Amino acid sequence: MCGIHGIYRFDGLSVEPRILSAMGNRTRHRGPDDEGSHVDGPCGIAMRRLSIIDLAGGHQPLSNADGTLWLVCNGEIYNFRELRSELQAKHYHFKTGSDSEVMLHLYDAEGDDFIHRLNGMFDFALWDARRRRLLIGRDRLGVKPLYVLQDGQQLAFASEAKALLALPGVRAELDRQVVADYLHLGYVAAPDCIFRGIRKLPPATLLAVEGGQVHEWRYWRLPDRVRQDISESEWSESVRTQLEESVRMQMVSDVPIGAFLSGGVDSSAVVGLMARHSPQPIRTYAIGFAGGEAEALYNELPYARRVAELFSTQHREILVRPDVVALLPKLLWHMDEPLSDTAFITTFLVSEFARQDVKVILSGVGGDELFGGYRRYLGGHYAQRYRRLPDWLRRSASFAAAHLPADRHSGFLNTLRLAKGFLASAEMTADERYRSYLQVLDRQAVAALLIEPGGAASDSLARAFAAAGNADELNRMFAVDAETQLPDDLLLLTDKMSMAVSLECRVPLLDHELVELAAAMPASIKMRDGRLKHLFKASLADLLPDDILNRKKRGFGTPMGAWLKRELAPLLSRLLAADVVTARGLFRQSAVDQLVAAHAANRMDGTDILLALMNLEIWSRIYLDHRDPGNVAEELKSYVA
Repeated sequence: MCGIHGIYRFDGLSVEPRILSAMGNRTRHRGPDDEGSHVDGPCGIAMRRLSIIDLAGGHQPLSNADGTLWLVCNGEIYNFRELRSELQAKHYHFKTGSDSEVMLHLYDAEGDDFIHRLNGMFDFALWDARRRRLLIGRDRLGVKPLYVLQDGQQLAFASEAKALLALPGVRAELDRQVVADYLHLGYVAAPDCIFRGIRKLPPATLLAVEGGQVHEWRYWRLPDRVRQDISESEWSESVRTQLEESVRMQMVSDVPIGAFLSGGVDSSAVVGLMARHSPQPIRTYAIGFAGGEAEALYNELPYARRVAELFSTQHREILVRPDVVALLPKLLWHMDEPLSDTAFITTFLVSEFARQDVKVILSGVGGDELFGGYRRYLGGHYAQRYRRLPDWLRRSASFAAAHLPADRHSGFLNTLRLAKGFLASAEMTADERYRSYLQVLDRQAVAALLIEPGGAASDSLARAFAAAGNADELNRMFAVDAETQLPDDLLLLTDKMSMAVSLECRVPLLDHELVELAAAMPASIKMRDGRLKHLFKASLADLLPDDILNRKKRGFGTPMGAWLKRELAPLLSRLLAADVVTARGLFRQSAVDQLVAAHAANRMDGTDILLALMNLEIWSRIYLDHRDPGNVAEELKSYVA
């Protein structure tokens, strides 16, 4: 079941079913198989269902025997069978075979502490009629999103922000206070939201409304104590055991299931372990791009094919040259919020492809954050060596770096881009150096871009660093990622783009027990002598061949930067033209022109910031100007005709 929404009225008036229905119609794509609602005076909860488990009997809302507890849940509870057996032993009666029903009886047995017993990805709403209390919540890592709107009359919630825009009197307005953070990072981090008056409930958070009062609290955080008393071989065995168990649990389904396969370590490990637990060949799906050198850098099909042959999967692959102009308005409508990560395009295309065969897909998302798979995690490693150089040599290197060209879509220029970024940040503190790697545009440049910088602008990275604890440098980076980029970029786009085609995507590498294990692992074991994912790769040595374990890291995105210099140059020019920018009233045209020129001349790789600006304008035409995505797409096509 994949879309929930609801309303609690503070004024005591009854919720109107037609409003719940209107909210559900906005997210029909999340649950085309079924719908349902329950209204009890001032509280109404509702759902749109994608049938995955107990196809015939899993209709929601679910209720207990005497109708005093009602539940809607989006996602999956992977340990539901064990919990069900335990509850049945305590004489709880189950009406269905649905995984979500265990939540009702666990809440009845243990109160709010029931949340700690769940292993899964979920957002939910539970109405306790006895206490006249609404409880909503979100899973630990934030795999499933949940948006909240609260004003003097009501508190409303939904799996997608667009459902809240169906409420009477609510209109889409830009929250200018979060624009600076959006341009800084390329996405909007929780609890902020691009819509004024709407916010995202953070991961691992519960919110209760009772007696007209709202209470919100965090029920889980990453452990920040690193274990030094465990040997490398013991870590390797524990990681492998927990990963295998996570994959096994997440394969539970009453409908066809498959896996995304890029040929990288994470997706290959998931597919290999799925093959060990399936009597039938696993269905796998891969995507590549047709074109020249830039497209070839993102084409991982040969690696995916190698893994598919190794595990005898039913493999399908697609080579695309996507019509980005037609896609962007549609995908940004589904995303709810603009972003600069081109992986949302790739994820949609491969999800659409896989949905021809399956309803459930497993993904390798999260492995890089858990086990040190990004090059940015090597900053501290190389900074130690850099500081051993004489001062004069470091000054010379920094001066030279400022004049290096940068372009991520050329192998040579991408190497220069990475060197440029490292040398520019090598003298910074660890936290500031990491910020420089994460940012799309530094905060000084953002202030120069905005007409109204806004003194109260949000800084989600500062909040994440403050909460990261005192673990070693690598684990602090992981803690920051787990609070920001992981839930509000990667997981958000994974959820929105897979659900856009009614496909449920599961992420076994983000099983919370595996996450807790990884968080306690010392940096010296996660990475060894500059080798990314050292321990994780060691745990998979008997599963994957060396050419897959040690292949060069590639991102799961598109060659957007190259397209902006070629076929999409007219689109870039028109979306960021003076009349458009002036009419929107957010940015200084001179600063926009400087960014466009610097990208075109390879003085900087401006892919992310230019796409952030373009996507914000397209998003504005859809949500602020109230235009149909199809109509906007036709307009954009005219720019490049």
